[in-house]
Amino acid sequence: MEADLDRTEHELLRVVAADGEFLTEIASHLIKAGGKRVRPGFAMASAAVLDSSGAAASINVIRGGCAVELVHIGSLYHDDVMDDATTRRSVVSVNARWGNLRAILAGDYLLGRASELAAGLGTEVAGLLATTITQLCDGQIQELQSQFNPDRSVEAYERSITGKTAALLGTACRIGALVSDLPRPVVESLTEFGLAYGMAFQIVDDILDIVASDEQAGKPTGNDLLEGIYTLPVIHALGDPVVGDELRSLLTPEITDAQRDHARMLVQQTTGVQVALDTAQSFADKAAATLADLPDSPGSQALRAASDDLIARAQAPL
Repeated sequence: MEADLDRTEHELLRVVAADGEFLTEIASHLIKAGGKRVRPGFAMASAAVLDSSGAAASINVIRGGCAVELVHIGSLYHDDVMDDATTRRSVVSVNARWGNLRAILAGDYLLGRASELAAGLGTEVAGLLATTITQLCDGQIQELQSQFNPDRSVEAYERSITGKTAALLGTACRIGALVSDLPRPVVESLTEFGLAYGMAFQIVDDILDIVASDEQAGKPTGNDLLEGIYTLPVIHALGDPVVGDELRSLLTPEITDAQRDHARMLVQQTTGVQVALDTAQSFADKAAATLADLPDSPGSQALRAASDDLIARAQAPL
């Protein structure tokens, strides 16, 4: 898969190249900053679950993975504008370097390029990607509706992350399976894997925002509290009989950096992080269970390993 990921990097840079050097530089900024390429990796692994030979991915699988990755990167451009973030993947964010207007337009450009790739893979893939983009926007809107609401429910939180994170990972798996013409029951199982993994993935990311350093996370941590986005560990911590009321008093639109740091400390003193970690583990176990009937191919092994590594990533800073 390493060689296929190298092909993915070249394809990503090829696809975002524009007529002008300036747009090309902005559009390729986060691609060149690197990344784990989880979504293209899932597309490739899903495409290969019935192939024991370890053959190279087809160009359509590579392009399907790139389409999903470009949606993800485009959404990061927009997220960083909304969060007023200054770094991303340990480099200066696009909005901090070139301004919000250019960051928004560059994010839109990446979504357009992703749609072009999907259109070249057939109407089902094109429709799937379009639906996923709408789900991503819906999940983000739901999150904004809960902004600075300390009474946000677990159910509202899970509905939001289903759209903003899980849907895209489910789509990555589904596209890999579709363009490889895998049997429909396998397509559905892989889609369920991606959705369950995506839920665990976002919960882990939210845990790291509470417990990890900026260096460990590769981006500024604690921003969710400043932005009024109360995630699963915080939701559970607010119910703590000892520090819940104090935590609630800090979570206002006027929260300062110092109060943010104190709030993070309070959350860490409760069972909120552990409860969230247990929930992530449950989703990771669900993801692994969807692969039970698949052969022990390199593709299946890669997906199973991803589930195992996810929880370890959350536990590392604890």
